[in-house]
Formats: sequence, C-alpha cells, structure tokens
Amino acid sequence: MATQQALLGLTTTTALHWEHTLPIASTNLTVPHFVLDYGSCYPQPPSCNLLQHHLSIYTPTKRTFQVTGLLNFNTRPHRSTSLLSSSVPSPLTLDNLDSLNLPNGSSTYFTSTVDITTNPVWLNGVKPDASGRTTDAVSTAIITVDKGNDTLDAFYIYFYAFNSGDYVLNTYLGNHVGDIEHNMIRFVNDTPTAMWYSQHTFGGAFEFSVIPKIGLRPIVYSANGTHANWATVGSHEHLILDYTSAGALWDPTLSAYYYHVDFAANATANSTEGTFTPYAQPVGTSSYSPAYCSTFNNATSSGNSSGSCAGSDHVPTAFLSFNGLWGDEQYPKSDPRQVDFLDLGVEFKYVGGPAGPLSKGLNRKDVCPDTGDICLLRTVIEPGD
Repeated sequence: MATQQALLGLTTTTALHWEHTLPIASTNLTVPHFVLDYGSCYPQPPSCNLLQHHLSIYTPTKRTFQVTGLLNFNTRPHRSTSLLSSSVPSPLTLDNLDSLNLPNGSSTYFTSTVDITTNPVWLNGVKPDASGRTTDAVSTAIITVDKGNDTLDAFYIYFYAFNSGDYVLNTYLGNHVGDIEHNMIRFVNDTPTAMWYSQHTFGGAFEFSVIPKIGLRPIVYSANGTHANWATVGSHEHLILDYTSAGALWDPTLSAYYYHVDFAANATANSTEGTFTPYAQPVGTSSYSPAYCSTFNNATSSGNSSGSCAGSDHVPTAFLSFNGLWGDEQYPKSDPRQVDFLDLGVEFKYVGGPAGPLSKGLNRKDVCPDTGDICLLRTVIEPGD
C-alpha cells in the first residue's frame, strides 16, 4: 500500500510529561509519559505524524468502523468460503469479535461482500487531516508490555483496509484485504534504547540513538502499497522491492486505543493468551465527532451501547483476542482473479488476510520477534534501511 512514514515523536526538543487521568472502561491505568513523549505528537499544530508516500492510495483504516460498519456491510465472516450467519452477533463489534474464535484459530476470515477488483472506496481507508489525525477513525492500537527489570516494550500497531503487493512482470503479487504493521520501542528506565520496524515477514532493529528523528520522535517510512516500515526514503530490497518517500504526515497516536497486556510467567514469546487492560484514553486523542457518532450509531442501531461509537469514554478489548484473519481467504487457483506467478505455486496475486495484534510477538524476549533468526541490533542506518 501507500508509503507511509511514521513519526513517532515530538516536534519539539522538550519532552511533554502529560498527566493522563481520564477514567475509562473501569481501569485506573494511565499511559506512561515516555510512551507518548517518544511515540506520539503533541496534539496541536504543527504536529508530527506518520508520513505517507506521495502516491499513497490505501490509507489507515477506520478500525471501529471496519468491524461494526465494514464487517457488517462490506465484509462478512466466512469459514472455508461459507458465510457465517446464525452464530454471528448482530451487530458485530470490537466488543464481541472474539465470539467467532475457534480453538485452532485462523479459521475465520472477513471476506469482502463485493469484488475487490472493482476497487470499492472503503479499501482506501481514511486520509489523515492537516494535523495528522485520522478523523472519525481509530486506526492504531498502542500496547505496552512490562518485561521486568525496569524494561517496557511499547507496540504501535497500524491498521489498513488493503495491502497492494509488489509489481513484478506486469502483476501485483501479495495483494490482500486488511493489513497490520507495527513498530516497537523498548524502554529501559523510561528511556528508549531500541526500535523495531516490521517489514513483511520480518523487519529491522536499530539502536534508538541512530534513528532519524524530529525532536524526540523517530521517523518511520511505510512503503507504497505494502506499508512495510523503513527508516529511510528510497528503494528497499526484500524478496522484491519496496519504495518509500516523504509524503503526507500521519500521527497514529492521535487516533488510537491504548492498552497494557499481561502474559503468564511461563508464556512463550509468541503466546496468544495475553490479557488486555485499556489505559485511560489520553486527553485530545478521541477521533470521533458528535456528528459522526450520531450517524454511526443510527446506521448500526446500536445506540451508545458497548461497541458503539462512544468516543473516548469506551475502549474495546475483545477484538485484540480475535484469532481469525482480517481479510479474505486466499483465492483458489480456479478463481479468475487469481494468478499463480510462473505457475510455481509459491507466489500469488491474492493471498490471505493478516492475523491480529497477538500474532506480532508481543511477549518477545529480544527487540526482534522470536522467529529463530538472529536478532541483529544495528548501530548504523544506511540507504535502503
């Protein structure tokens, strides 16, 4: 998808130690100030944001509307290509999405109700406004994990409605409905020490001191079409090529839900059994206007009940534990839309949608996800990184 540059920091050199005391969702937790100092913008112009590639089409998605709106109207849950109906709550919301879970997971897909090759407008998501906010859209989940020994990991997880794959020999490979990318900053004694950039199936880790910044805040460039996160502009080699540029700005922290997640003491690095607790929503981060909420609630007939557009006074958690996939199942070779690249059965034009936040290795030991590969914490950023 569109190249999007995430500026996860302040536009000034002075850290803002906010006191967040707004109570929500029966929790007294407040967001650690350093998670905002180094991972968000001061919510007044000029703000720093996640920059979008100048050719960006597929922008951040309306997270709440994606479920309660799009997943009730433009996509519907399927299993093995069969529509689920009798067992699906109505409306389907971020508060009841985990009711679709199966013990083996990854069996429920949110499948478009229209042919995505017709480019329905909802695939484009929501373009950030001049301040970097995705108005009337919660497009980010920010999740902290206490690692002990005065160490805390903060995950900044970005949601998009569509991933446009790499262009190879007149074919886009790896397109899929739904896209979820992330950065992670590791803090030791409230100070950022390292940062992870997700890139397709893996990514890159850097010492925080070497990352380009605006004030305190690190810069992240998200690749055109694929949304892979990079530290520089230009072309980037993985299996093929990604492209980044300094386009429109997006501040993901201005339109986000904030959480802390706890894991059992014996949980593995890739555990999917985390318990999420919402933080009190930081002042100034509500994305919903009264007019939008009125329209939204009328459309879903959910009033101001759990899961509705309730602005900053309600933070859902159930969607974080959903173990299905956020998009269509991979189309079979018999589908006329599908292309089997070079007939090798390896690369396809359309692949399945992504798994949710718990698939991002939130309980990881190192800065990199625990995949069995060596975690190289780099001390220099070079072109192509």
